[in-house]
Amino acid sequence: MKEGTWVVLQNCHLAVSWMPSLEKLCEDFSADKLNLDFRLWLTSYPSDKFPVTVLQNGVKMTNEPPTGLRQNLLQSYLSDPISDKAFFAGCPGKELIWEKLLFGLCFFHALVQERRKFGPLGWNIPYGFNESDLRISIRQLQMFINEYNEVPYDAITYLTGQCNYGGRVTDDWDRRCLLAILSCFYTANVITDPKYKFSPSGTYYAPSKGAYEDYVEFIKELPMTQLPEVFGMDDNVDISKELRQTKQLFDSVMLTQSQSSGGSSGKKTEDTLNDISSDIIAKLPANFDIEVANSRYPVCYGESMNTVLVQEMERFNRLLEAIRTSLVNLQKALKGLVVMNVELEALSNSLLIGKVPTYWAKCSYPSLKPLGSYINDLLTRLKFLHDWMLNGKPPVFWISGFYFTQAFLTGALQNYARKHVIPIDKLTLDFEVLAVDDCSNPPEDGVYIRGLYLDGARWDREKGVLGEQLPKVLYDPVPVMWFKPVKKSDVKETGPYVCPLYKTSERRGTLSTTGHSTNYVLPIKLATDRPVKYWIMRAVALLCQLDD
Repeated sequence: MKEGTWVVLQNCHLAVSWMPSLEKLCEDFSADKLNLDFRLWLTSYPSDKFPVTVLQNGVKMTNEPPTGLRQNLLQSYLSDPISDKAFFAGCPGKELIWEKLLFGLCFFHALVQERRKFGPLGWNIPYGFNESDLRISIRQLQMFINEYNEVPYDAITYLTGQCNYGGRVTDDWDRRCLLAILSCFYTANVITDPKYKFSPSGTYYAPSKGAYEDYVEFIKELPMTQLPEVFGMDDNVDISKELRQTKQLFDSVMLTQSQSSGGSSGKKTEDTLNDISSDIIAKLPANFDIEVANSRYPVCYGESMNTVLVQEMERFNRLLEAIRTSLVNLQKALKGLVVMNVELEALSNSLLIGKVPTYWAKCSYPSLKPLGSYINDLLTRLKFLHDWMLNGKPPVFWISGFYFTQAFLTGALQNYARKHVIPIDKLTLDFEVLAVDDCSNPPEDGVYIRGLYLDGARWDREKGVLGEQLPKVLYDPVPVMWFKPVKKSDVKETGPYVCPLYKTSERRGTLSTTGHSTNYVLPIKLATDRPVKYWIMRAVALLCQLDD
């Protein structure tokens, strides 16, 4: 600082615990102590942990990928190393192979970046793919083309898909999608088939061999905007994208609302909060009587669902207690009987804008529903368990109603394992979609389930396979499914589409203390009359619940 040198601190988002120290250092900067030539450069991904004061007092620069396929492709071709004429001509005698695969790689780079705007339908987790991934992949591509007589597609696919780009990917289903997209560009057909298209409409394709300037001109003539079909997606994905962006805008607007202003009816904030909390408390039923449940459904070697039911009741009891206690304390705080602490303040703010309070979410099953829908959904789940306790095990289980879905699935496997004397670790689940929406009798083995929704596709009830979404219908209710325990050795590995099941449309989750994801449930095999890659690129998934 005294000598006037420059300091660069990279990836500040990875040093969250050191950020307060950085903030204090910056606060101590003063003109009389610093050399005027001194500069402090900081690099970071967007992070809510980055010190606000440092941001406010510094000059901010952002480096984001251009919007749109055309601009993304153009930037790739106008940047190093492709813009270097010597590098572009670096595969003598193999110009056609090099230029076709190079264009395909740049197109792949643009696609994986543009998919982020579709949210979970693009990637479960938004990854920061950048120019360094593209540069190293381009140099490796040129090296392999020059050193081998035939293009080693397996090698360049592994390096690009698993290492360079795949090294950022932490979700297995995202990795599957990434490799499926890459397989469309790292293929011999790009070179041998002059009519090979990158999109069903034929708008996008690798141009015929030409000079560097020809490729730049070709890119400049591509459409400014792109349709979802180039990503392998349905037109409905644009609706999902707009809805998500609108929701984010409304959430931001709600956070800026003054909490002290009265509503249109002239009510005070305290009265509104009191009415909301009283209404919720009145709707909540009494806690489940665990002793009665244990006496009616004791631990039984031949019926694991008894244990599943009692454990579910205990979990929902904890949630009910948290909701009820917090609302009662809020009412007391509004009357001045207890102190309005930080938790109660956050609770009141959430109730006013119709969001599920953070305190409840910590005790709750995953849900993206607004407050009113969340309470209705909770009451429906409680009724499902109450009916089960009164009337016995239902013939069709509402799988969306479970707090811990994996326990229910383990119970189904355990019942089969004990009945047929087979080790449970040698069993897995097979799946069959029935042509009905309800059943009056349970199956001999396994369980019938209901309550799932298809996202990114629909279930063709006539053909019994995955089908195209109907226009403007984003989610399709799935008929009753039969979860059948079978031996792992009897399961076919190829054929149907392996569809991930999630609890919410957010898809991403965290690893809980049970060793399971907080969102992902299990893979379900669904019949299809199309290539599996078709549905992988559409990111088709099953959901236990919707967001409304």
